[in-house]
Amino acid sequence: MREEKSLTFELLSDPGNKTGESYGLKFQMPVKLRKVYSQFSIDVPAHNGDDSWTLPLSARFIIDKGGIIRYAEISMDYTVRPDPEHTFEKLKLLKD
Repeated sequence: MREEKSLTFELLSDPGNKTGESYGLKFQMPVKLRKVYSQFSIDVPAHNGDDSWTLPLSARFIIDKGGIIRYAEISMDYTVRPDPEHTFEKLKLLKD
């Protein structure tokens, strides 16, 4: 994806959502939802790189150079994504 989108920053991957799980940021898809995704030919296990039907929770953290979390936004609804503009505003506040 990095080459495809000509990105200049590093991308991280979390096959099987192992890192997300270690932070409590993993959603186990119920059977009913699995069926819906399958009807739309969305193969979650293939995207995960294993046989799990899990998705990461939507989360964004601002961590300072000392490793202290200065801002966190987490949604239990995996379909909700943090607004990047909101994150930029938080970064500007921390800069002052």
